[in-house]
Amino acid sequence: MRRAVCPGSFDPVTNGHIDIISRASQLFDEVVVAIGVNKSKASARLFSAEERIEMLEKACAEFPNVTVAGFEGLRTTFCEENGIRAIVKGLRAVSDFDYELQMAQMNSSLVDVETIFIPTSPEYSFLASSLVKEVAMFGGDVSALVPPFV
Repeated sequence: MRRAVCPGSFDPVTNGHIDIISRASQLFDEVVVAIGVNKSKASARLFSAEERIEMLEKACAEFPNVTVAGFEGLRTTFCEENGIRAIVKGLRAVSDFDYELQMAQMNSSLVDVETIFIPTSPEYSFLASSLVKEVAMFGGDVSALVPPFV
């Protein structure tokens, strides 16, 4: 069985995240959406770990081969502990690639894991959780950027 992980903070989950998860679910037998839970950064988060897990479970309910889990520590440790050999990351721009390539190389130096890059669909190429939070903080309409329950 080919298993992959889509890791992230998902604070909040966006339609861009859902797009990448959906496409990954078509490539792998099982996809685990792994939500990073860093207790030291809890105050910087808009949503708690429990809220983010709940939102992702709702957002991924239509994908029968997708599960959601929280994790602390290194994503490579999560992969090792769960028998996962592929990490799926969405890329919006060249700047994402620069960072994610270094991360992929570091990850593969730690454990036997490959990183698969999926380019973001053009309609989501500008979308980032941090931008969604900023727009919402100033009263902007983010309804087209996130699932309705967010």
